[in-house]
Amino acid sequence: MDRSSWWGQAIWALPWLLFQYFPISDLVTTDRPAAARWVGAVGLLAFTLVYLRAIGQLGRPRALRADFVVMVGLAAALAVGFGADWSGLMIYVSAAAAAALPWRWVWPAVVAAALLCLVVILADEDSGLLFLPPICLLTAFGISGTGYLMTVNRELQEAREELARSAVAEERMRFARDLHDLLGHSLSLIALKSELARRLAEVDPPRARQEMADVEEAARRALAEVRDAVSGYRQVSCAQALAEARAALTGAGVAVRLPDVVPVLPGGVDAALGWVVREATTNVLRHSGAARVTVELTEDGVRAVLTVTDDGAGTGERLTVLGGSGAGLAGLRERVAALGGELAAGPVDGGGYRVRAEVPLLPAAVTA
Repeated sequence: MDRSSWWGQAIWALPWLLFQYFPISDLVTTDRPAAARWVGAVGLLAFTLVYLRAIGQLGRPRALRADFVVMVGLAAALAVGFGADWSGLMIYVSAAAAAALPWRWVWPAVVAAALLCLVVILADEDSGLLFLPPICLLTAFGISGTGYLMTVNRELQEAREELARSAVAEERMRFARDLHDLLGHSLSLIALKSELARRLAEVDPPRARQEMADVEEAARRALAEVRDAVSGYRQVSCAQALAEARAALTGAGVAVRLPDVVPVLPGGVDAALGWVVREATTNVLRHSGAARVTVELTEDGVRAVLTVTDDGAGTGERLTVLGGSGAGLAGLRERVAALGGELAAGPVDGGGYRVRAEVPLLPAAVTA
């Protein structure tokens, strides 16, 4: 059975057809002309089919549909034309109104159906069917609650699907950011040392060979890191990033001053600050033309503060990469913000450039 079809949605309403006992009994037991019996039978069958189609809209967008209008016309005509035993058809009108009509029209339609049911019953003093009008109201309450639950369940399903899509998109962004951070640093180092080896090839072959050996080592390390990133096991420590920064900057002829001691930091903080060191080093190599770089790292038991300062240019292309829409700084901001910290980057008065990251050591509640 296709649950998306109106029949699939309406099949659960079949047990409610027990209220048709009264009109069917009336057709069988009441002495009427054959033509009247046929009209009643055909009308009741048509009403039932239209009712099932109308009730099948339960949980779907609400609107005044032609099938509901047809059903109301059939129910009113049959109830007025055949008497009190047919007034129970108004119960189905109440149910369809609660299932399909816009909310502002539901209860006016339900009350009108209950009143018509009451009037038809009172016209036949011996019917004994005064319990049917309250059932119109109770049925509407029940169907309204069911429709609300179905709507909420559908919205929850849509929300779960949206969360799944968002999780996939977030994972893609994380992976792209990690690859940028990994390869940006390693490829910058490889390009720098390759250029240096090319220049030294004729004037200092032993030094050129050493530089190419460093290029080979950097390439192997980058390959291993990319494989780890793909596997999801990659972790960059601040101490490791500082050691790599010393080797890369010293090889480029940049004087480096690093912290004498690297404090023990929580895993997430340690990794985030390691990425800050890597990205700052990469930008020094690419854009600054700096002669000196100073890295300071302090922690007071509450928060850790990392500052990377160089004496290179603080304007032009470098600002576009670090201070504008560059993927490197954007990735760092995401990492630091995820821990409840802050990242600032910009020119220093008097010349130079500074990247400063401040991260709490205790877990912080951060809005996703």
